[in-house]
Amino acid sequence: MKILIVLTSHAQLGNTGRKTGFWLEELAAPYYVFKDAGVEMVLVSPKGGQPPLDPKSNEPSFQTELTRRFEADAEAKAVLANTGKLSEVTQDGFDSVFYPGGHGPMWDLAEDPDSVRLLESMAAAGKPVALVCHAPGALRHVKGPDGEFLVKGKKVTGFSNSEEEGVGLTKVVPFLVEDELKAKGGIYSKGPDWASYVLEDGLLITGQNPASSGPGAKALLERLNSK
Repeated sequence: MKILIVLTSHAQLGNTGRKTGFWLEELAAPYYVFKDAGVEMVLVSPKGGQPPLDPKSNEPSFQTELTRRFEADAEAKAVLANTGKLSEVTQDGFDSVFYPGGHGPMWDLAEDPDSVRLLESMAAAGKPVALVCHAPGALRHVKGPDGEFLVKGKKVTGFSNSEEEGVGLTKVVPFLVEDELKAKGGIYSKGPDWASYVLEDGLLITGQNPASSGPGAKALLERLNSK
């Protein structure tokens, strides 16, 4: 089994002067769900090379057993430092794709034509896709084989307006994930702020927040194993 993991290359948090990028738990948790199951992974990002880590995600209060495992894993860090270029991969040869979040994807992956192409081709090939936290924002321009927005009429979740408000970035982000999923016809729902909440609808798997990243990866693995 082979899964593609797509990370952001965007490092600036709007015009705040602060850094952003991918959220460590949202890579580390899925990475070990897949690795411990013997899944082959390929990591890519729009620019390739080392993707920017949101420094906040590695502060002590946000560290988990799996983020610490990742930080101590020389092999994992070497893989992360050498991501391929998103523009150079296709869905061919992969069973699925997983998108970790962090605020970075809101600026680059949400608007990236290569990301749109990849997600649309995965859907057209009947392969499941999973996105967590802010990464479901990358679905905003993605259409299904029927020409409608991929999320239209589907049960979806993603970082909630109340969670964005909780981190004080409602006026900083280019759009709100919850609002955008609803605007594109998604049947959005959420669980309690910061608690794991994962939804599956056909080939689409979405998770609400960092705590949903490991369970989202497990849901994807179960979906692939049931095929």
